[in-house]
Amino acid sequence: MPTLILVRHGRSTANTEGLLAGWTPGVALDERGAAQAAELPGRLAELPLAAIVTSPLQRCQETIRPLLQARPELNPHTDERIGECHYGDWSGRKLAELKDEPLMEVVQAHPSAAAFPGGESMRAMQTRAAEAVREWNARVERDHGADAVYLMCSHGDIIKSLVAEALGLHLDLFQRISVEPCSITAIRYTRLRPFLVRLGDTGDFTSLVPREEPPGDEAQVGGGAGAP
Repeated sequence: MPTLILVRHGRSTANTEGLLAGWTPGVALDERGAAQAAELPGRLAELPLAAIVTSPLQRCQETIRPLLQARPELNPHTDERIGECHYGDWSGRKLAELKDEPLMEVVQAHPSAAAFPGGESMRAMQTRAAEAVREWNARVERDHGADAVYLMCSHGDIIKSLVAEALGLHLDLFQRISVEPCSITAIRYTRLRPFLVRLGDTGDFTSLVPREEPPGDEAQVGGGAGAP
């Protein structure tokens, strides 16, 4: 079965403003995010990509644009199932305000029980994304062969949930996974089991440098802004 390259979108204006973007329209890459996207073709230059699938949201579309310009033979496919979690009434709100909401504790410690008001549950988010991957695996293998490599550009919580699913981890453990903006995660699927071969690879270790204000023990809902 194919190898899936998962790319989280580059840093967005919502990331730097501390907002939970969700499906809020008009959330673009910031200057750094655009630079991250511009580096993507070089980082992936050695990979013979068979297909590119992307979330419909603007920040993902902008992230893969340089890659598509570098590989004009590839036509992108848009799949809403790998779009961001529907955060409902939380969309567009400051994360600093949301941390005091009782639901945030559930999101952090028991996400399989979390459902966003006016939105979807985190279980539903993972289910739709995993179904999309299974269908695209079959389609890519059928059209390009079992050794094909293809790419999906998606969002932090989506990618984390797919990694958890590939590793056989309960969704309640997915907040232990971290993927920075424009990081690359790779999962090689086989008949019997998936293999996680890269996780959140940016090629940059800046985010590991100790900070004046430690990041704390809570997961970054929506994925976070990455290294300062």
